Amino acid sequence: MLCSPTERAPILPKNEQAAKVWDSGGEHYERISRQISDAIDHCVDRLSPLRDEYVLDIATGTGWTARRIAEFGASVTGVDISATALNTARLLNGNGQIEFRIGDAEALPFLTGKFDAVTSTFGVMFCSDPESAASEMARVCKLGGRLALAVWDNCGGVHDMFQIISKFKPKMPAPAKSPFDWAQDDRLEELLSRWFDLRVERAVSFYREESPELAWKVFSEAYGPLKTLAQTLDAKKLTSLRNEFIDFHRQFETPLGILVPRDYVIVTGQRNDVMDTHWHRGCDQ
Repeated sequence: MLCSPTERAPILPKNEQAAKVWDSGGEHYERISRQISDAIDHCVDRLSPLRDEYVLDIATGTGWTARRIAEFGASVTGVDISATALNTARLLNGNGQIEFRIGDAEALPFLTGKFDAVTSTFGVMFCSDPESAASEMARVCKLGGRLALAVWDNCGGVHDMFQIISKFKPKMPAPAKSPFDWAQDDRLEELLSRWFDLRVERAVSFYREESPELAWKVFSEAYGPLKTLAQTLDAKKLTSLRNEFIDFHRQFETPLGILVPRDYVIVTGQRNDVMDTHWHRGCDQ
């Protein structure tokens, strides 16, 4: 089934700016994925991909999670709002067995019930409309299918790093919900329990780098939200941000470099038989 541009835009207009932010990291985002490969493996293990089943990886970035799933023999589709990240994903997909497509997690371009399993590793939690993203994950997952998510905890290394970054952003009305709320049991119930029978497991990932200064270099080049923020700051504020970022990572120095603990949550679920009458059928092309 083909989608006409008027019937199904790849990215919702309200998320076009977010797409530009994530685009800015480009091919360098693979370095961010490398840092979280231990947590990605954890999520993939809990998903337990099966040979020949159809798996959707939402907010796939440069495709690290999709490639790991494909190693199990599954047929994988990766979607993301960043065209530059997807270009890198395609280049790294040497055997061509993974399909990478532009897609908005809040309006996925797939038929209802298309996938045997759906996953997202530290991606869907950053959607601007969590309720829509949760509903879309349920819609495209077949009845009896599986869900596996990795989300950052609302405490620990990543949360604390975001607190530093947030200090330098323009003052705006606080969002009703934080991305880190996805780690809270009651918020997960609110978002997903209607469609999935949920289970949760908490763990810690470790960011290893040669030095705090190199951590700044990697993130300021590869991580879209930090890179785009840095480009908006004057020299004084940029220096302050850099210093605070480096000082934060310096507290985790070891004789070998830095070792930063990052708390995260693995969420798994099995799709129940609840369907919503307002769901569109989606479309494939």
